[in-house]
Amino acid sequence: IALVDDDKNILTSVSMALEAEGYSVDTYHDGEKALAAMTDALPSLAVLDIKMPRMDGMELLKKLRDLSPELPVIFLTSKDEEIDEIVGLKMGADDYMTKPFSQRLLLTRIEALLRRQKARANKDDSENNAHITMRGDLSMDDVKHICCWKGAPVDLTVTEYLLVKVLAERPGHVKSRDQLMDQAYGESIYVDDRTIDSHIKRLRKKFKKIDPDFSHIETIYGLGYKFKE
Repeated sequence: IALVDDDKNILTSVSMALEAEGYSVDTYHDGEKALAAMTDALPSLAVLDIKMPRMDGMELLKKLRDLSPELPVIFLTSKDEEIDEIVGLKMGADDYMTKPFSQRLLLTRIEALLRRQKARANKDDSENNAHITMRGDLSMDDVKHICCWKGAPVDLTVTEYLLVKVLAERPGHVKSRDQLMDQAYGESIYVDDRTIDSHIKRLRKKFKKIDPDFSHIETIYGLGYKFKE
């Protein structure tokens, strides 16, 4: 796990907590050093502070997404930085934690993201056809974690992929925000409605880069979202 924060106390305490759980942790004081190291060898997951010298978390996330669209990323943000939370999710972070945060909750969210990654990695390639979802112009390969729209690949984070998958499995059926939260984060983790809405907005933007007329993820006001039949 790569832990990037300019607060030495957070680096020390969080790395100790993670190592106590059996994780290997690399710590970095700024985004530039972290990027150089992760370019050589990607971690399994990255925890990034937003406000850092030399290269902030937003810029670091953008460059990491160029290296790997699938790398699970959790943002750390101060309590008064709501705009950073929203922008971070729009840029492709899978989750965020508000400082001061519970180390146990951070561990739980890290475990949830890594568990999803491991489940995909352990799938047998010979079962590939059983894990392909086709819905009109949409195709999703769970084994290879590839989502395509009209034959063109759409780079999705772990969370974004799961949200599209949940919606596309039953076209025309409305999924509430609570249902989407449970599917994307697990029932043991609470996130607010704004988090899901931010993910959906980013998903639409990614699909519209490929197809400007894309409108298959519909908002049902007061209820949730559905994938157009």
